[in-house]
Parts: sequence; structure tokens; C-alpha cells
Amino acid sequence: MPTFDPARPFRKLAYNNALANHRLLQACAALKPGEFEAPRTSFFPSIKETLNHIITVDWFYVDGLEGGTLGFQAFEIDEPFDDVLSLAQAQANVDRRLTALCEALTPEKLTSTVSLHRGARIQQERMDDVLAHLFQHQTHHRGQVHAMLAGTSVAPPQLDEFIVADDGRFRGSELADLGWSEETLMH
Repeated sequence: MPTFDPARPFRKLAYNNALANHRLLQACAALKPGEFEAPRTSFFPSIKETLNHIITVDWFYVDGLEGGTLGFQAFEIDEPFDDVLSLAQAQANVDRRLTALCEALTPEKLTSTVSLHRGARIQQERMDDVLAHLFQHQTHHRGQVHAMLAGTSVAPPQLDEFIVADDGRFRGSELADLGWSEETLMH
């Protein structure tokens, strides 16, 4: 009987996160001129603003998870990217950092304390709680972009087929794009 690895769900969530971002940003790259920044109904009023929010929040939390002190500097520019291509490259970079962090997790690291620099104070949280919060945040806002894509010339991509082995048939060449194999995802 295999042993239980409490870090495995976080690794799988990191892989899911990167694949979902890859799919979503590929879809956004196919938008017609003006659709990326067009006003829409959602928490943030455009696809551009929502995707920029996702990445700045990722910068904040991933830096903190890595032991960094970036803090609110992550938010100095509300919308650091004006185009999908540069945003997608930056998102892939932070996704690789998060995936590497989750691949190196141990039970001890999961229960370690993360310091999040919040201006005049430092928030102390357990690493597993910060990771769960970050993955929830990403899923929440990706869902908003997914819904906004429904009002564009681009069909929203499939974002919920990933975690189980049976979904491998839907992953196609995307794993190669990300430098992974099915074995990587299942360990």
C-alpha cells in the first residue's frame, strides 16, 4: 500500500494552476483587437485587468512562500502588462516558481510559517494555508476570465479537466509545452 504524501495535493494543484493559466492565456492570445481590454461585467471590469490582478497577487504570495520580502511592491503597478503575450510569459515564470516550490514540499515545510510583508506589518501564516488561499484565489479569478471570454470571439477553454489520470486524453500537447509528462503529474 502506498504511503500518504500530504504534499501531493499541493503539487497537483500547482500543475493544475499552470496548465489552466496556459490554456486560458492561449485563448486570450487569440482575442480580436480591442477584446482584451474591452469593458465587461465582472469583479474587475475587463479581461486585461483581471489577468493583471492574478499575476500581481501571484507575485506577492509566491515571493512570500519563497521567503522573500517583496510585499506590496508586487502591487506598485496595477496593470503591469498591456498585452497578452508579455503577461503570458510573466505568468508562466511565476507558475514555474510555484510549481518548483510545491515539488520541493515536505510535511515539515507545509506546516512552516510564511511571513507575508504587508507594509507596516508582517502577517504570519502556515504554508499549507497560504497555498490553499492562493490556489483558491487563482481559481476564482480565472473563472471570471473564463466567463468574460464567453462574450468574445474566442470560446472559453476547458479548465476543469486535469487532476485525475483519466483526463490525460484531454491534455494533448500541452504537457510538452510545459515540459512535463504524465508521470510528472501522477507522482
